[in-house]
Amino acid sequence: MKKEDVSSTIISTIETIEGLEAVRKLEELIWSKEEAVPVNQTMAAVKNGGFVLGAFFEQQLIGFQYSFPGYDGENIYLCSHSLGIHPEFRKYGIGERLKWAQKETAAEIGYNLITWTYDPLETVNGYLNLHKLGAVCSTYLENVYGEMDDKLNAGIPSDRFLVEWVLNDSKKRSKSDIEMDYPRAILTSIRDGFSIPEKMDLNHKSQTLLVPVPGNFQELKKYSLSLGIAWREYTQAVFKHYFSMGWRAVDLVKDLENPNLYNYLLQKK
Repeated sequence: MKKEDVSSTIISTIETIEGLEAVRKLEELIWSKEEAVPVNQTMAAVKNGGFVLGAFFEQQLIGFQYSFPGYDGENIYLCSHSLGIHPEFRKYGIGERLKWAQKETAAEIGYNLITWTYDPLETVNGYLNLHKLGAVCSTYLENVYGEMDDKLNAGIPSDRFLVEWVLNDSKKRSKSDIEMDYPRAILTSIRDGFSIPEKMDLNHKSQTLLVPVPGNFQELKKYSLSLGIAWREYTQAVFKHYFSMGWRAVDLVKDLENPNLYNYLLQKK
């Protein structure tokens, strides 16, 4: 299938029990029956400031996005809980379209901030969240969901970035910013085509630095689970340290020299 074949995909809100049941079944297909959100919960969110978006191709539900209200004691914001795409319709930009529709819908309701979590070692998600959407992160969460048995998370702590997407932020970053020779917080080597974290540097004083991460994390874990755990430990230490010192992650792009690496761009607030 070509990208233009799904150009007719329509995105709209889902508010009926039947529609939310279709979302639940799609969640089961993507993840598992245990991971699917019950319809009574999604319906309660829809009726109380949240919403569910569906992506429909030829009347078939091929993707969804589920959000509910959040409150931290001072501010009200939108929690972006989950986004999923049918396995046969991935890599066609449906996820990005759902996120932009989420932003538009949230702004219409009156939200100014959307937050969500993702694994910082999953670079497809990171590239969408930070590079394409322009979200940022300054909060690192350790083992958020405990031990997870699904195929993407099994065997490694479920650490997450908590990203923030300010809806009225009009700031644009220059694409060339990431290409400069910034210092790196992790030094790496290569073995059998996979990147190996060798040494971390927690003493940078500059305003900007790079944090490399593997661009093929799921393949890397299959090659060596212990190597995947090592990447988790290295990046956890680096991100927690620099976030606590006032840095934040503002971008993620492919490394110009090593095709198996991506680089997070960290800037001092």
